[in-house]
Amino acid sequence: MSSPQQKVQQHPLFQQAQSKAEYYLSQLDKELSKYPILINFEKRTQVPKTYGFLGTVTLLALLHFVNALAAPVSNLIGWGLPAYLSFKALESPGHDDDVQWLTYWIVFGFFNFLEGFALRIVLYYLPWYFSFKTAFILWLQLPAFRGAQTTYFTVLKPILSNISQKTRSGHSPSTNDTVTAEGLRDRVATATSE
Repeated sequence: MSSPQQKVQQHPLFQQAQSKAEYYLSQLDKELSKYPILINFEKRTQVPKTYGFLGTVTLLALLHFVNALAAPVSNLIGWGLPAYLSFKALESPGHDDDVQWLTYWIVFGFFNFLEGFALRIVLYYLPWYFSFKTAFILWLQLPAFRGAQTTYFTVLKPILSNISQKTRSGHSPSTNDTVTAEGLRDRVATATSE
């Protein structure tokens, strides 16, 4: 006679769900194997990187459900990793990663500036705001999505260009006031070479 647990494990739906879960875990393991830091984590702790990743994501999700910790966790995600990667970008010889992180910081700063004005209203109408904010921040950060560049070119650049044109039309700069991007670059290059 078989126990109720054995009956459940022998059920075709349970076996199908188990095989699907194993498939998705193996796919996630393949993706996570691209990151050396996760491979080192697995070697040092003897915890499979897949379970470490899923545990971290689950912990962050639980912290979001505890509303008092949602804002600090969201801001940490928006600041911690980007600050480290910005430091690495400054130290690297190429400029592509510099553009990625400079654009991210412009968009992140503008977003936090707007958030300062409307946070109470937004939290009133959208109680899970910080979960959405965290997803938005991750979308901005991840190079696969290029969310920071998309937001900058579709939202911020038109606004800033419009403001810049209005200030130019209202103010007639003298030749001493006009600074071009090339002139500014030349001044910075001269100052750093001295």
